[in-house]
Amino acid sequence: MPLPAALEGRLALPAVAAPMFLVSGPDLVVETCRAGVLGTFPSLNQRSTAGYLDWLAEIRERLAPEPEAAPFGVNLIVHRTNKRLEADLAATVEQRVPLVITSLGAVPEVVQAVQGYGGLVFHDVISRRHAEKAAEAGVDGLIAVCAGAGGHAGTLSPFAFLPEIRRFFDKTLILSGAIGSGSQIAAARLLGADLAYLGTRFIATRESLASEGHKRMIVEAGTKDLIYTPAISGVPANFLRASLVAAGLDPEALPSGAKMDMSDEARVWRDIWSAGQGAATIDDLPSVAELCERLKREYRAALAGLRD
Repeated sequence: MPLPAALEGRLALPAVAAPMFLVSGPDLVVETCRAGVLGTFPSLNQRSTAGYLDWLAEIRERLAPEPEAAPFGVNLIVHRTNKRLEADLAATVEQRVPLVITSLGAVPEVVQAVQGYGGLVFHDVISRRHAEKAAEAGVDGLIAVCAGAGGHAGTLSPFAFLPEIRRFFDKTLILSGAIGSGSQIAAARLLGADLAYLGTRFIATRESLASEGHKRMIVEAGTKDLIYTPAISGVPANFLRASLVAAGLDPEALPSGAKMDMSDEARVWRDIWSAGQGAATIDDLPSVAELCERLKREYRAALAGLRD
């Protein structure tokens, strides 16, 4: 379906740079938006709501002279252990953030608060049940987090999951999972997605807040170097095997699980690093501007090839 009116004509590429915990910051968001790609970050990447407000002000100030820039968005973790949710939501509403991406809970009151000032709400889903609950909550878009995605990922094939969601959801549909090139963005559109969601590819950029070790580990990784497990944060996610080993863990004998607790997430994710299966195709560390221009060229070439 067409994009929401707030995004129509605002994007140079049908793509979103995903909000990545401890990775996405103002530099990454601003440079992504300048390139015409929707840039996002988690509110919890700042250690306080006051700091979150500072980042919002900085991003707006830096993008103000560039009316052609794409909109930006923030990720709010809607989970009972996120003690900052109420304060961060109030700050989001006060600042009228254009897009809010909600995770780990579809709460109608959050959706209504954002839509009340004209903002959009997209929600992460990994199953039909999650998608139906979010649709009932009134979200503007669903992010189908499929097999191979970084962070908290699902296990479903996009060939099955996207058509299943489309049967009951006629709003914006976004595809996440091992997307890192312009041709893959085009493939996401062919599958029925309105937008592609790229995470790991943006970790390995100069503006990313990720450590150099994290970036280099992604460049060196293949699919065999990733472990999908709930043992680290309580929710199944993809992690770099080498970072587990460096943290003193045995990838073949991980604990059966952990309890989800957002108050402890920064400690958990600081030294144990996530990446999606798309790491297997990453072999460089470009600037965001360079990466986005490459993605646009690849996307145009893929579309031209389909017309031939």
